[in-house]
Amino acid sequence: MHVLHVVGARPNFMKAAPVLHALRARPRMRQTLVHTGQHYDKNLSGVFFSQLEIPAPDVNLGVGSSTHARQTADIMTGFEPVLLDCKPDIVLVYGDVNSTVAAALVCAKLLVPVAHVEAGLRSFDRTMPEEVNRIVTDRVADVLFTPSADGDENLLREGVSPEKIHRVGNVMIDSLVRLLPAAARCPTNGVPDRFALVTLHRPSNVDDVETLKSILESLVTVSEQLKIVFPVHPRTRARIEQFGIGIDKLHLLEPVPYIEFLALQSRATAVITDSGGIQEETTYLQVPCLTLRNNTERPVTVTMGTNILVGQDNRKLAFELSAILEGRAKKGSVPPLWDGHAAERIAAVLEKL
Repeated sequence: MHVLHVVGARPNFMKAAPVLHALRARPRMRQTLVHTGQHYDKNLSGVFFSQLEIPAPDVNLGVGSSTHARQTADIMTGFEPVLLDCKPDIVLVYGDVNSTVAAALVCAKLLVPVAHVEAGLRSFDRTMPEEVNRIVTDRVADVLFTPSADGDENLLREGVSPEKIHRVGNVMIDSLVRLLPAAARCPTNGVPDRFALVTLHRPSNVDDVETLKSILESLVTVSEQLKIVFPVHPRTRARIEQFGIGIDKLHLLEPVPYIEFLALQSRATAVITDSGGIQEETTYLQVPCLTLRNNTERPVTVTMGTNILVGQDNRKLAFELSAILEGRAKKGSVPPLWDGHAAERIAAVLEKL
């Protein structure tokens, strides 16, 4: 079987890596890796290939950054001839980025089977571009690999045939489990002993000057209780500079590679984020997570894990952080099948095909 993987953004790399490793152990599997270039910053893409031991991409479309429509169109235009030339038996797409939906649409038009890794997640908020990507990808996918029971339930409610759905667990956790020993050895020089780790990149949080200013002001207030370590996403840094917002009291870093970031996550007193994947990682690590969103496509991190949705409510953020500092942090558990073996279950399903 010839399996073609499509990756394009930082989270895709952590999800694809364990699947690549699992399929490599099966002699009848041939693999091709296509990198769309949706993320092209070295700290957000290139270094991940070496840290995760992913081979250099067979194809790099190099689409770069643009509007959602143009980026999706550029990926589709670039990917179609690659697909026609490679003639894979199945294409694996990951997560919910523009590369995912673009590749899935091309496959559907050319009648090439497509499998969606991390299928069935829903925030029920269509103002988020990722939600539209998830819904469209799941509608055209032939095989749907879900990370948790809510994914199965969402797909069944939407009319997806049960035989297409395979609950395999969370491949992001596979990468975390594999690289946690390396993260434990990784120094975090210059970082305080107790700190809150912050990530911020959602357009709804960073593209509006008043919203971004309010969030950053609340983080400055938080820093009076607990030092803030803030690897700044390029999009967020550009907005901070554009809006002229001062954040001198925060400990700012450039975006850090995965192992270094995992080291920070595992040692943090709390994590404040608007990222989806970090909600999952903190749940596995049993680190308190305060999410700057009103909803999540990963509700299992709230119902079972360490995640609390605080939205853009600065008072709720301060209240929950005080609870953490007082030793009253939310206690969570790790969801079923988040055990580091999701990719092996995916490989077993593909082998049966």
